[in-house]
Order: sequence, then C-alpha cells, then structure tokens
Amino acid sequence: MVTTGANQIFLDTNILVRATVATAPDHQATQRRLENMTTAGDEMWISRQIMREYAAVLTRPQTFSAPVSSKIVAAQLRTFEEQFHLAEDNATVSANLISLLETIPLGGKQVHDANIVATMMAYGINQLLTYNGADFARFSGLVNVIAFTST
Repeated sequence: MVTTGANQIFLDTNILVRATVATAPDHQATQRRLENMTTAGDEMWISRQIMREYAAVLTRPQTFSAPVSSKIVAAQLRTFEEQFHLAEDNATVSANLISLLETIPLGGKQVHDANIVATMMAYGINQLLTYNGADFARFSGLVNVIAFTST
C-alpha cells in the first residue's frame, strides 16, 4: 500500500517512550517535536511492532522510570491507535523483510530494525524519526533517517 498527501514520518519506539514518559530523557523536546509535526500537518505513522516494543519497554524497569502497569500501557496503546496512522504487518512487509535479509548483512536485534524499514517500504513512507540513527545507517539508501539527538 502506498500513501499520498502530507509529509509522512514513521516514529520509532524510542520517540513514543520519550514523548509519553515525563521522566524520560528529552521528554519535553520530543513532545515539542511531535506537536510541531502535528501543527505542520505531517502524517505520523507507527506499526503493531512499535506498539509491542513500547509495551515491552514500559512494563520493565528503565533507568528513568519504574515499570508501568500493563493496564496503563494498554490505555496508551489505544490512544496511539487513534493518534497515529497504523501500518499493519502484512505479506508485503514480510516480502520486504525477506528481501532486506537477502541483501543487507544483519542479524539478531537488527532484524527488528529491518522490519521497521520493511514496513515503511510497504506503505511508501520514506522518513524515520528515531533517537537511534546509527542503528538504521545500513538502510540509508532506502529510508531517510531523521536522527533526533539528545540535548
């Protein structure tokens, strides 16, 4: 599926975590960035993978916060479904992931990053906002990585 219209930006899990957890590093800067994107009319996208990763991060201890109850995380995920465009995992995403595995050396946790890129490709989204720009450097020919850096 290819999208059209506004500037489309895929949000990495770390963006959502920093935007929603008041004690997370760069919380206010991340919130401002998302507010500015909303004001500009940008389409912000996430996937079911991002939602699962968000739940996994928030329900375990972090250096910046105690675990959040699963009930609270579930409520936040419902909000995300209303707030953002949601890219579903489908056969095109799987085909893209397989192609990436065949053409770009990667393994282990890097497969999760490759799946994000595969999802973006399936939906015609070419911009990724993340705090982990280096993790996506291998995909720079496929997507534009907007590396949001800590202040």
